[in-house]
Amino acid sequence: MMSDFQTNLEKYAELAVKVGVNIQQDQTLVVNSTLEGADLVRLIVKKAYENGARNVIVNWNDDIVSLTKYELAPDEVFHEYPKWRAEETIELAENGAAYLSVISSSPDLLKGVNPERIANFQKASGTALKKWRQYMQSDKVSWSIVAVPSKAWADKVFPEEAEGKRVDLLWEAIFKAVRVDVKDPVEAWKKHDDTLHEKVDYLNDKHYQKLHYTAPGTDLTIELPDKHRWVGAGSVNVQGHEFMANMPTEEVFTVPLKTGVNGTVSSTKPLSYGGNIINNFFRDLQRRTDH
Repeated sequence: MMSDFQTNLEKYAELAVKVGVNIQQDQTLVVNSTLEGADLVRLIVKKAYENGARNVIVNWNDDIVSLTKYELAPDEVFHEYPKWRAEETIELAENGAAYLSVISSSPDLLKGVNPERIANFQKASGTALKKWRQYMQSDKVSWSIVAVPSKAWADKVFPEEAEGKRVDLLWEAIFKAVRVDVKDPVEAWKKHDDTLHEKVDYLNDKHYQKLHYTAPGTDLTIELPDKHRWVGAGSVNVQGHEFMANMPTEEVFTVPLKTGVNGTVSSTKPLSYGGNIINNFFRDLQRRTDH
C-alpha cells in the first residue's frame, strides 16, 4: 500500500511540474506550500531540476503560525505587507519564473478571528502584489495550484470515517481527481485538456445571449456581452508555453454582462473563504445599471 502511495506521489509531482507549470529549460520555479506538503514538495523540487529548472525557491507556511499571528499580533501588522517580499515576487515574475502553490489549509482555520484583520491583510497584500496578480491573471507567467491533505481538512470531508483513515481517504480522492491513479497522468491530462477545449469551441460557436440557471433556491439569469469568449482548461503564457492553472479542473468559463446578472442564487455545498466556512448562503441579485 505504501509503495502504491509513493508511486502516486511521484506521479503527482511529475504532473505538477510537466503539466501544471510546464517548467522550461533554465526557468526558475517558485513553490509556496504548507508544511503538510513537504513530501510532495521535495519530489516537485527533484522533478523540476530533472526537467531543466535553473533554480527552485520554496516558501513555507504553517496554519498554526498563521492563526497565532491573527490572534496575537497588533492590529497595525494587518495593514502592512513586506515591501521586500512584494519586490522579490514581482522581480521573479518579470524574469519569467513559474509559480506553484501546494495548498492544504484547514477550511475554517480563521473561525472566530476578527474579520477586520482578515480583510485588512487581504487589502494590504492585494495592493502590494497588484502588479504580480496582473501578471498572473493575464497569463504573463505560468502558474498552477495543487492540493495535499491536512488533518483538519480530512476531518471536515470525512467526519463519519475512523479518524485514522481520513487523511488516507482524502489522498485517494485527490489522486483520483487529478488523474494520478491512471497509468500515464501526463497523457491523461493532455486528453482532458483537448476535451475541455472542444467544449470551449462548442460554446463559442453558439454565441449565447444569456444563461439561465434553475435549482432549489436558485433562479438566476446571466446575460453575456456581445463579444464574449469562452475559455478553459490549459492556458498559454506570453512565451507561448502551455500550463494548467488549476489541478484538478473541469471548468470552462466566460464573463458576464456587468449589468445583466439578475435573480436568486443559493449554495448546495459549503464554501471555504478567508479561513471560514460559509454554509447555506442565499443572494438576491437585482439589476444594477449604476456600476
